[in-house]
Amino acid sequence: MKTRARPIRSALFVPADREDMMRKAAGFGADALILDLEDGVVEEARERARAGLRPIVRELSAAGQTIIVRVNGIESGLTGFDLQAVTCPDLYAVMVAKIAGPDHVKEVAHLLNFFERKNDVETGATLIWPLLETAEGIYRAYEAGAASPRVAHMGGVGGRGDVGRAVGYQTTPEGLETLYLLSKVLLEARAAGVPFPIGGGGSGENIKDVNGIRAGAIRARQLGYTGAMLLHPAGIAAVNEVFTPSEDELQDARDLVAAVEAKFSAGRGVTTHRGRMVDAAHLKTARAMLQWAESIRSRKSQ
Repeated sequence: MKTRARPIRSALFVPADREDMMRKAAGFGADALILDLEDGVVEEARERARAGLRPIVRELSAAGQTIIVRVNGIESGLTGFDLQAVTCPDLYAVMVAKIAGPDHVKEVAHLLNFFERKNDVETGATLIWPLLETAEGIYRAYEAGAASPRVAHMGGVGGRGDVGRAVGYQTTPEGLETLYLLSKVLLEARAAGVPFPIGGGGSGENIKDVNGIRAGAIRARQLGYTGAMLLHPAGIAAVNEVFTPSEDELQDARDLVAAVEAKFSAGRGVTTHRGRMVDAAHLKTARAMLQWAESIRSRKSQ
C-alpha cells in the first residue's frame, strides 16, 4: 500500500464547507489539498459539508489535484460518518485528527476496508495520515505509524492549538519549544517505515508570514521531513522551493555517484569527493536524493 504514496511538499488546509474556496485553492500550486471536515468547519455545518464533499473530491482529483480529507477523530464518534461520505476512487488519503495511538489507526483501517468494498474502491487504495495532536499520540508515534500499511504520511507538531494545549509549551518565533517533538515524531515515523513524513508549516503565529513559513520549512527539511502543512496559500511557493532539491544538490549527488561507482569498478570501496570521504553509504544517500527529486518531477508532470 505504501507504494501508492506520493511525495507531498506542500499540503494546504481548506474548509470542507466552502465549495468556492476548495475550487479556488486548486489553483494555488500546493501539491495536495486537505479538505477539512474537523476543526475548520463548525459543528452545525459538518453534516452539510460531509454530504456535498464527494463530488468535489471527484472534481478536483479529475483536474489533477491530490486530495486528502481530514476526518474527525475516533473519539468524536463521527469518523465512520465522514469515511462513509468521502471514500471513493478519487480520494488519495484521509488525515485522521487527534490520533492517540495504534488502536485509532487500526480502527480507521477497518472502517476503510468496509467503505472501500461498499463504494467499489480497491481495498487498500485509501492511505492514512495520522495527525498527532495529543501528548499521547506524540508519545506513541512509532506505534501509530507501524499500525497499518496504509500509513504513508505522519506529522502535525506545533502551534498553540491542540498540541500546544496538550504539551503546555510557549510558542516562539524560533520554534525551539517543538524541536524535540518534531525530532521524535520524525525518527519514529522513519523507524515505522512511513515514506513521506510531513511537518508543520511555519514559525510563529502569522499564517501569512512567508519568512516564518520558510524558516519552519527549512528546519523541518533539515530534520528529515519531506513536506509541510499550510493554513494559507501565501507560503506555498516558499515551501515547495525548500522541499525541492536544488540543482546544485542534484549535481553534487550525480557527481558523487559517478565518483564512487568509478572507484568500485577499480576495486576500491572508499574515495574522496570534494574533500569528503565517501563510500557505499554515501552512494545510497545520493541515489535516494536523486530518486526523491525524480518522484517530485514525475508527480508534477502528471
